Amino acid sequence: MKKKWVFTVGNGMMGDDAAGPLLAKMIRQAPLADWDILNGGAAPENCLYQLREFVPDQVLVVDATDMGLSPGEIRLVDEGRIDCDFWMTTHSLPLTFLMQSLREFVPKVDLVGIQPDIVAFGFPMSSSVQQAVETVYSRLKKNEWVWERL
Repeated sequence: MKKKWVFTVGNGMMGDDAAGPLLAKMIRQAPLADWDILNGGAAPENCLYQLREFVPDQVLVVDATDMGLSPGEIRLVDEGRIDCDFWMTTHSLPLTFLMQSLREFVPKVDLVGIQPDIVAFGFPMSSSVQQAVETVYSRLKKNEWVWERL
């Protein structure tokens, strides 16, 4: 079993919030040599028990996150930024809860944020976010997943 996991977050019916589920789909269709995938959907806290059973060494959380950037921009988000009051999420529990919970049993946890354009029910994913998801997949495939920090 692989020890590196991509844990995607997002709602596939909410426009650009579907970035995480799209990445999960791409990885399932064309698996990555070094990474396994778990799609946490809109309530990722409900999947924590599954990750705990896998005993991962590393988890990379990927989510559409409003960082005040141009749509489709990708950033490795520092934990201190997640705790800020302005941090917006569409999920039932804040990302701070998810990240803290993961750190209880995973030695290395990182968050990759993709700046959304439109997050609204029934809207399609924007082309800029779709390209960003493809970039994340490509970088993971090449083990070149270094992004600018926020």
